[in-house]
Amino acid sequence: MDKHDGSKHDDNQHGLGTRAIHAGFMRDEYGSVMPAIYQTSTFAFDSTAQGAARFAGTEPGYIYTRLGNPTIEMLQRNVAALEGGASALACSSGMAASNTLFFALLSAGDHVVTSDALYGPTRGVLEQHWSRFGVEGSFVNTADLNTVRAAMKPNTKLLFIESPANPTLKISDIAGCARLAHEHGALLVADNTFMSPILQRPIEHGADIVVHSITKFLNGHSDVVGGIIIFRDAALAARVRPVWYNLGGTMDPHQAWLVLRGLKTLKMRVLTAQANAQQLAAMLAAHPAVAEVYYPAHASAEQRAIHEKQADGPGSLISFELRGGMDAGSKLMESLSLMTLAVSLGGVETLIEHPASMTHRGMAPEQRLAAGITDGLVRLSVGCEDIEDLLADMQQGLAQL
Repeated sequence: MDKHDGSKHDDNQHGLGTRAIHAGFMRDEYGSVMPAIYQTSTFAFDSTAQGAARFAGTEPGYIYTRLGNPTIEMLQRNVAALEGGASALACSSGMAASNTLFFALLSAGDHVVTSDALYGPTRGVLEQHWSRFGVEGSFVNTADLNTVRAAMKPNTKLLFIESPANPTLKISDIAGCARLAHEHGALLVADNTFMSPILQRPIEHGADIVVHSITKFLNGHSDVVGGIIIFRDAALAARVRPVWYNLGGTMDPHQAWLVLRGLKTLKMRVLTAQANAQQLAAMLAAHPAVAEVYYPAHASAEQRAIHEKQADGPGSLISFELRGGMDAGSKLMESLSLMTLAVSLGGVETLIEHPASMTHRGMAPEQRLAAGITDGLVRLSVGCEDIEDLLADMQQGLAQL
């Protein structure tokens, strides 16, 4: 293979752990085991004819890093292989990924249906900014297919879901949503940040596009901000690609390299954090100070059945309500010594936060309540610490209430 060949591990014959470690990598002339960082803004041409051919698209190769870069391409190939997609586009942030899609696929007069408990800034940009350009949004409980069906309109172009939703962990039926979207001539976009492709691959269930905040599980070390879009169909990717590089929200090579490093441990991290979360969720559910636990393994039988049909595990995000409401939640979060009070999720460290005042503060109070985001809701992103230490920290924190 020369340095521009795809990895022999890109195909689906290999397991997800193997793909995370090997897929998409290109061999360079030195035989480096690790992918190289092509930290360059521009690429030299052998001749003016070659430069002209690359700009015309008649010869493959690199021109300028905003348009494409080998390190970024390795990341795109790797995540596409994990999600079972045809191709992917890496972005400078998760919000850059969402806005790239909106810019490429929506026009004035179009309509979007999304989860009511959608990530706060994604909902905010639709309500406050895309609405200024004539794009209409309906924010509904996508866990109820009848509600989704009622929200669809002749001008609906996108159905955008999170499953599990952030932060309520409601489960949407990906296959059911895909059928409804396609019946109305719309595309299904699934945000798979909470599960990662280790636990869930929405394209296998009919999604047209998958998005991730790379910041979270894919990178896994809380030191990179990034996003990625994965496409079922190469033609759809080709439609979005010019918007991706012309809007300028593309990824940096060093960001991409750090994520490639993080991906090598993706399966181990996800499964370790999930095992920890299962024990913490059980402990929280049995504690007298806890009023409610929201976690796929503890969901209603109907919600559990949907999740188990489309996912390979409950994941490592837990939301819960304390009997003392917001005051009790604040006291708990400030009493923990090992778990860190911070937003974000998916890192090796356990993070805890208060959605109503932090990640979803931009929503109006009545919108938050309608979406199930109460003032007393606490979101816990369980990490990879020793479970005995996590249990002890949570128990001593709850004892302060």
